[in-house]
Amino acid sequence: MKSTTLKLIVFCLLAIGCSQGAKKSSNIVGETVSDPMLYFGQELPTKTPKIFAPGIISKSDRHEFGCTLSKDGTEFYFGVDNNGKMEIHGTQLIDGKWTTQVNLFPIDSASYNDPMFSPDEKQLYFISNRPYKSGERLKDVDIWYINRTADGWSDPKSAGEVINSSLNEYFVSFSSNRTMYFSSRDISANAPRYAYDIYQSKLQNGKYLEPEKLSDAINTHRYEADVFISPDESYIIFASIRKNGMGRGDLYISFKDANDKWKPAVNMVNEISTENHELCPFVSPDGKFFFYTSNQDIYWVSTEIFDDYK
Repeated sequence: MKSTTLKLIVFCLLAIGCSQGAKKSSNIVGETVSDPMLYFGQELPTKTPKIFAPGIISKSDRHEFGCTLSKDGTEFYFGVDNNGKMEIHGTQLIDGKWTTQVNLFPIDSASYNDPMFSPDEKQLYFISNRPYKSGERLKDVDIWYINRTADGWSDPKSAGEVINSSLNEYFVSFSSNRTMYFSSRDISANAPRYAYDIYQSKLQNGKYLEPEKLSDAINTHRYEADVFISPDESYIIFASIRKNGMGRGDLYISFKDANDKWKPAVNMVNEISTENHELCPFVSPDGKFFFYTSNQDIYWVSTEIFDDYK
């Protein structure tokens, strides 16, 4: 995809280039006085999960996946299943109105999913099976990102060979110091083909170090993926498919102990994990709301619910 095409099709529609006359809301999420259309004008959730922005974001005729929200609450990106092709859609709050939702890569045959802002929001990360060179076949799923520029996003760039392997890599999340968390195929002996593990890679001198697999408090020989790490790395939420689970896939949470070690992850039963498939966790930058996908829609709930699993 050419950079000019990406800029003209996507950013003219999203009006990301505020210098062209569009003025973003100056209110910060969590302020006493906030734009009434933050969170798409939705009534804020309690400890009972509910569908997020029904008919606006979560629609009955499509499947929505993970999402990410900017710190000021005015940019929202999320995944959409378009007849088996995964797309990333985006919208922006400008002058009290959300812009038309637009496919970030509208003329690309590859699939894109699981958007996530970098901590400084200068990059938008995602996963894709796009080829590395034009004209090549679609490949395994890797982690990619686009850079924010003065007049739009850059062309997609690979997260690099240290992060991406010849196997699939899924989802990505960052701590405040830019340590990257993601999942990749479980390559241990006798691991089933559907097994994935969660890794972390620390940033040192501007480069990511060799990823380290998290402990068995998090990983098993089954499926662990779709990881969200809290900015201070005090808790981690991820999707897993385990024996005696609630449904096709559940969400698990783990907290650090006094020795900075992960406690054994617990299933987020009762309110979050159901007989459906739960995945794609995300917590709003202000730490107040937990978003996730269930039954093909995006749900949200107050993070006060986390206390129930400590």
